[in-house]
Amino acid sequence: MVPFAGWSLPLHYGQGHLQSHLHTRRHCSLFDVSHMLQTLVYGRDRIRFMESLVVGDIAELKPGQGTLTLLTNEKGGITDDLIVTNTSEDHLYVVSNAACADKDLAILRDRAAQLQTTGSDVHLEVSDNALLALQGPSMARVLQAGLSDDLAKLSFMNSISTTVFGVPGCRVTRCGYTGEDGVEISVPAARAVELAEQLLGVPDVWLAGLAARDSLRLEAGLCLYGNDIDETVTPAEAGLMWTLGKRRRVAMDFPGAAVIMAQVKEKPRRRPVAMTGAGRAPFTSLYPHIPGTVTSGCPSPCLGKNIAMGYVEAAHSRAGTELTVEVRKKQHPAVITKMPFVPTQYYMAK
Repeated sequence: MVPFAGWSLPLHYGQGHLQSHLHTRRHCSLFDVSHMLQTLVYGRDRIRFMESLVVGDIAELKPGQGTLTLLTNEKGGITDDLIVTNTSEDHLYVVSNAACADKDLAILRDRAAQLQTTGSDVHLEVSDNALLALQGPSMARVLQAGLSDDLAKLSFMNSISTTVFGVPGCRVTRCGYTGEDGVEISVPAARAVELAEQLLGVPDVWLAGLAARDSLRLEAGLCLYGNDIDETVTPAEAGLMWTLGKRRRVAMDFPGAAVIMAQVKEKPRRRPVAMTGAGRAPFTSLYPHIPGTVTSGCPSPCLGKNIAMGYVEAAHSRAGTELTVEVRKKQHPAVITKMPFVPTQYYMAK
């Protein structure tokens, strides 16, 4: 068990990190991610409220559809990355990172209070639901046994409210942080253990902890807030301009829009890169002949070599560029490659 954002969380279970990681890629694993902040946004002005804080085109989301978006500050920095879902039940469902929960909630509440003083109809409710993530290629088979809804019709980043293995009031969202086909299940806290035990009753399902979650997300090329992105990094620098809808780019009505769009026009001086190299210990830094930083790194269980994410000057960011990295205070060769390191398996309904 390790401390994480004010919570005590499991680093790994009895099987160990390597076995847990590979099991998730081959079968499926259950992650307890209840430390994430879940917020419900109600009121007729909920979309205008959300778009005043994030870069995404929330208005274009269909009922049940969600999107990854970015909460930005006036300098264009990334305050957090969120998933915002336009539910079919007349509210927005927002999932925030645990490490950013306090500041995110303060921002949301302050903005809601500002709009309420001008007569806007918006109000927030913090959910006390637990959040369970079931991830891996056998997820659909395991979960379908406990659903009346047809999972084959639920595409990546879409969400339904349903009963799961006899537990009513659950929200199932086809998403996750592993690169595999998976779901996150928001479940009433009083019945979370019951649901977890139902899922773990299937031999294919193992419990997985923080260590596997981190190595899986890195292989999938997914950013970790606080490591790969933070308030000193803009969406343009982070390679996350795909999160900005065309309408939002034109309107420039989100925090930091002038800074971000100017960077797009001028081209960012630094760019995110993926790196691979020999050895089994994580990269810690780059040597100065190519200025840059390593933000995340680990030995890849699937590839059997070191992988890392970081930033380098734009002139040196091309795939195939050779680097020198530090591993346990020794210099080792590395090369810039394309992301993701391991192909993602997100499910799109036919």
